[in-house]
Amino acid sequence: MNQSENNNAANGTDEIYAAEIFTFDKLPENLAELQARPEASLKSAYKTTALTMAALCSFEKNEDDVYEMLDFLKGPDPLTAMEKQFLKDRLRGKAYKCRSFFEGAARDNNYSPKKPFRITVIATPYSFAEENWATLYVKSAGSDSPRPVKLRKKPSTGQWFLNEIQCLTDIRLPEEADPWA
Repeated sequence: MNQSENNNAANGTDEIYAAEIFTFDKLPENLAELQARPEASLKSAYKTTALTMAALCSFEKNEDDVYEMLDFLKGPDPLTAMEKQFLKDRLRGKAYKCRSFFEGAARDNNYSPKKPFRITVIATPYSFAEENWATLYVKSAGSDSPRPVKLRKKPSTGQWFLNEIQCLTDIRLPEEADPWA
């Protein structure tokens, strides 16, 4: 299920132009589960972004399954060794980081989203400024501004593929992991 909305509320430095909300009863844990989702058509940049964030939530369970899901989402350009190392550096021991992008996640609940899992993917007026490229945003409960995900459209199929995961910088620690809380 997804919903679209247009609004002009400010979100840091850019205005929100459009947003789509995606709901997952269960987050995909492997490629078959990801491909069974209606968003797996990859016919919009929003769908690809939502699936990317959902797939990343399984990183601590099985890195290889996440790499396989991300390879599907990246289309003709699979993950490089450098991208895999980047994910390891950003996510090992930090499962809370990916969960923080889903509704209901908060610092005081260890970034545990409520079910069903809902994520909002945001576009700014500049998100689609370059033909066949998009930068969409997801909001983490652990940061003050939305974080980017870069995508590329394959004109021959009309599908949007993941290009770069730019949203995984550190966020505020969950209270239970913060020695200063």
